[in-house]
Amino acid sequence: MFETWLNVCRQVYNYALRERKDWVNSRKSPVNACSIVGEYIISPDTPRPTYASQCKNLARAKKIYSELKVPHSQVLQQTLKVLESAFVAMWDRGHGFPRFKKRLRSFVFPAVKDAAVENGRVNLPKIGWVRLKMSRPVPEGFLLAQIRVVKKASGYFVMLTYRLAVNIPDILPSGHHLGVDIGLDKYLATSDGELVNRPRFFNALHRELKLLQRRLKHKRKGSNNWLKLQRKISQIYQRISDTRKDWHYKLAHRLCDQASMIFVENINFKAWAKGLFGKHTLDAAYGQFFSILSHVCWKRGVYFAQVDKNYTSQTCPNCGTLTGKKSLDVRVHSCPECGYSGSSSHIRGRCWEESPLGFSGYITCQSYLTFLRKAIYDPQRCSSSTGD
Repeated sequence: MFETWLNVCRQVYNYALRERKDWVNSRKSPVNACSIVGEYIISPDTPRPTYASQCKNLARAKKIYSELKVPHSQVLQQTLKVLESAFVAMWDRGHGFPRFKKRLRSFVFPAVKDAAVENGRVNLPKIGWVRLKMSRPVPEGFLLAQIRVVKKASGYFVMLTYRLAVNIPDILPSGHHLGVDIGLDKYLATSDGELVNRPRFFNALHRELKLLQRRLKHKRKGSNNWLKLQRKISQIYQRISDTRKDWHYKLAHRLCDQASMIFVENINFKAWAKGLFGKHTLDAAYGQFFSILSHVCWKRGVYFAQVDKNYTSQTCPNCGTLTGKKSLDVRVHSCPECGYSGSSSHIRGRCWEESPLGFSGYITCQSYLTFLRKAIYDPQRCSSSTGD
């Protein structure tokens, strides 16, 4: 049943996207330069398809196509809302044009009752009670907001979203500080002198994955044996992903145990992934780690901020001298002025180790980030000007 719902949601998404693309293409052709192959001709009075208009068309289509009546109506409406969000992201944030989907991996019930979840089972609208294994107890005092059913290689998962009418205050910078620098030689280096080795998540199962993909090449596409191998390959990829995410969470909690403030560099990981070491960058998943670290810091009351990455590896943390750019083969920082020497992974966060930062009163986030940049270039002046 879940597979049928996902297939219908995919068809609704692709049809609505096709309708929007046809409307856009009909407005692109110049009047004096029509294509000799084909052209999208839509009446100029036809309004642009929107979420509201496509929901109305979906209600009319249900009277004609019986398969649209199988999923819950709100589930299909949420599918159209996802498409609307994709277009809003394209207009406002510069994302690419939405693409057609070969498969959907989840669908959402946006409005459910609080009694829909009990010990060991969940009541899904229009499906009924379904058994499940609870990964954690249901929090008391929270209201159930929505239910998302997610398909993975190992089976179906239910994501329960709860809400509580309470305001959480912003976390202010205070206490011990920790600077974190990431790299490919070592996964990260902290200002307290800790080096964390980079685990090879993909390499651990690369041989098994390679053998299965070789066997898959000789199977007829769409056959039962082909599908069995596809499921095995998907399960290996999921095991790699789960292992990586579990390690990220454990590392994030370990960093939060060591400090009350954590600072990382604001890095464009998309550019990293397109470079020479793109495979290793994607395997390390630094973007996912920073997202997990930010969430864990918020949950545990640890201040988290990103700072400007420019010149952090070129400035000596001991005297503030700009030593110039370093190539990838230079792994040791050596200052010609003061003679300070250290690992290039350590010098970015060394200023936080050399001079503890003190605060008096409330400091806004913007002014604090400005202060932190000054600490990178001249840590002695910053430490002497703040006090305890």
